[in-house]
Amino acid sequence: HLSRISEELVLWTSAQFNFIELPDRFCTGSSIMPQKKNPDVPELVRGKVGRVNGHLISLLTLMKSQPLAYNKDNQEDKEPLFDTVDTVFDSLRAFADMIPSIRPNEKVMREAALRGFSTATDLADYLVGLGLPFRDAHEVVGNAVAHGVATGKDLAEMDLETLQGFCPDIAANVFDVLTVEGSVAARDHLGGTAPKQVAAAAKRAAKLLTKRA
Repeated sequence: HLSRISEELVLWTSAQFNFIELPDRFCTGSSIMPQKKNPDVPELVRGKVGRVNGHLISLLTLMKSQPLAYNKDNQEDKEPLFDTVDTVFDSLRAFADMIPSIRPNEKVMREAALRGFSTATDLADYLVGLGLPFRDAHEVVGNAVAHGVATGKDLAEMDLETLQGFCPDIAANVFDVLTVEGSVAARDHLGGTAPKQVAAAAKRAAKLLTKRA
């Protein structure tokens, strides 16, 4: 899990994404590119997985050749086990300090969310809500997206008349679901992206952590 989060952070801090910024204390400079800021902690933690996975293979190999009883071979389990615990604990400590310090570049992230017709599924759901079979809604959305690609317009940037050309049942309230905010808010269920669901999930997680502590 830490490796996967690290991979996201490494990508998001890159110049190609620029979604987030990490404080300097979690980064290092480049030896040959003075303008570069390397996400040191995420890269190091991501690399630790090779070490921990190596310990896992070591333990599995240790156990595979033994009969069903204790053997002296098992003395070899201490080094990989203890090192794994230390590695995971140290990585968690680093993340506990780093995660609250992440600064999101909200404008850049919003612009990225608007690209790629990300609300196409919301339009399909909207059409199904009007009583259109999903297979027909799928075709309508496909035609609308093809028009958007040809004209360089996102679905939310098309006027109502254009959208009604693909399906006359579409009404003005369609724009409520074609925005990023509308799309996020529409997933209002357990584990969904609606703000109140995210807040509830965070509250449950905090309660669980408090109980374990």
